[in-house]
Amino acid sequence: MIKPQELLLAEPRGFCAGVDRAIEIVERALAKFGRPIYVRHEIVHNTYVVNDLKAKGAIFIEDLAEVPPGATLVFSAHGVSRAVQAEAQARGFRIFDATCPLVTKVHVEVAKLHREGYEFIMIGHKGHPEVEGTMGQLDSGIHLVEDVADVARVQPAQTEKLAVVTQTTLSVDDAADIAAAVRARFPKVREPKQQDICYATQNRQDAVKLLSPQVDLVIVVGSPTSSNSNRLREVARKLGTESYMVDSADELQPAWFEGKLRVGLTAGASAPEILVRQVVERIKALGAVSVRRMDGIAETMKFPLPKGLKLEGGDEAPLAHLR
Repeated sequence: MIKPQELLLAEPRGFCAGVDRAIEIVERALAKFGRPIYVRHEIVHNTYVVNDLKAKGAIFIEDLAEVPPGATLVFSAHGVSRAVQAEAQARGFRIFDATCPLVTKVHVEVAKLHREGYEFIMIGHKGHPEVEGTMGQLDSGIHLVEDVADVARVQPAQTEKLAVVTQTTLSVDDAADIAAAVRARFPKVREPKQQDICYATQNRQDAVKLLSPQVDLVIVVGSPTSSNSNRLREVARKLGTESYMVDSADELQPAWFEGKLRVGLTAGASAPEILVRQVVERIKALGAVSVRRMDGIAETMKFPLPKGLKLEGGDEAPLAHLR
């Protein structure tokens, strides 16, 4: 059997600023207010992160009726609809919003343009919590398209004031194709001043585009529910490189590595570095003798925390073990 000789690590990979902030909000809330802390939906789409926070006292729920009066509630990084926000406030919870600021930016734009009379076409995946949260900013007038074929079927009430918004974790290339179809059908459509797909999604996909042609196999660390992790696997496969996604090192299959001399490794924006390290060790055990980091963009973005979460005796982040 020919075993892997070299492991190339994509840069950047793993946690983005929005995920860092969301996890830190839950950890600080636990440290300040004690367990339990309730979180609507998985704080981020990663099994390891969710289980780690459960062990510390976080309870993940979908229905606000499961949260007792006066409890502390955190909204997940994906954002929530106006109806969920209103219900949470009416129930009297102590609320901390961990919505990624880049998702909030989309919500603010939708609200602003709605006041100006716009309808919307949203490019995204049906059922994804971010899509539900963004579409839930309005009672009507926002239409979801998942692919180019959907664009031909969508029927807005008017086309003079029509804007397009995008789920932040899509494939950059797929979103561009769908946006082009929207422009072709609705030439007057208003597009965002800056694309909605987030910097971290873009950077990780660009890194995989650089990585894939240099390796025989790409492994993506990420959970099945993670949109941006699934897109990384798709990017590698579209470039003709065999690719698999794993939630942990235990899911690696030795057969994948047979005859693969160079293996590439990346991680979705919600996957912690501890999982990457475990996957690296497993691939080394399968035969890889060298590990090399590729050159890539150094991300320095950091988002501020909501008010009310400063810890006693200082303001140090309590989640370093997850990084």
